[in-house]
Amino acid sequence: MTLWQAIVLGIVQGLTEFLPVSSTAHLRVVPELLGWDDPGAAFTAVIQCGTLLAVLAYFRRDIARIGFAWLDETRRGQFGRSLDGRMGWMMIVATVPIVVCGLAFKDYIERDLRNLYVIAWALIGLSILLVAAELLTRWRLRRGQHLKELDQVSWNDAVLVGTAQAVALVPGVSRSGATITGGLLMGLNRETAARFSFLLSLPAILAAGLYELYKERAVLLASQADILNLVVCTVVSGVVGYAAIAGLLAFLRTRTLYIFVVYRILLGGLLLWLLHAGILKPLQGG
Repeated sequence: MTLWQAIVLGIVQGLTEFLPVSSTAHLRVVPELLGWDDPGAAFTAVIQCGTLLAVLAYFRRDIARIGFAWLDETRRGQFGRSLDGRMGWMMIVATVPIVVCGLAFKDYIERDLRNLYVIAWALIGLSILLVAAELLTRWRLRRGQHLKELDQVSWNDAVLVGTAQAVALVPGVSRSGATITGGLLMGLNRETAARFSFLLSLPAILAAGLYELYKERAVLLASQADILNLVVCTVVSGVVGYAAIAGLLAFLRTRTLYIFVVYRILLGGLLLWLLHAGILKPLQGG
């Protein structure tokens, strides 16, 4: 990997981690279209730490408040007494499904599910669920139902959204897309669903990034050039990711997710056509 490639992949990661279009899919597809080597699942997981820092920076006040409340209440044996303390436990509980599934199906996720056919159909498949979630949201609004704010998120909401996050282990699904869809289905408004999605990403991204960095350190840190590429890609993804968070939250205050539905369907259809035409191979080297 060249330094230029690392910068491009950092931009791709930062833009697509928080938009419901799948960063994993783009980090698999963009190098394939440009004739570069697949950076691999381990590299992808580690550079997500850059977007983790973006979440920490953007939501620093919320995270500090939640963290202090959780630690204080846990120390006193008062579990989930306040809203912030309860949110801390919800973040932990909602992370359990993705940790369990990630460890159980790790080899399958890192190898077979990086097939471009899987990615294409996953892009299209979640689009259908996004449309269903948007239609359900509009139906609720027409009936005069109140959509939930962050302080109204329940344990059932956290469990369902956490389960949706585990589905995003399939490249092409999109972690933010799956969790936002889950939030909308549970009656959250769009901005709240996105905020809850971003907060839930913290434990999952941190755990995956540190695990892969430790396990694949011999490859990822093999030379000074490899270390530089990893650091540059991670930093770039963090800077771009911060802007992506602000942009998406502002967008969702007044607009729907349909533009992302159209994009996902077009990208999935393009991939299927390129695969059918033999221009792209399902697996690199295949």
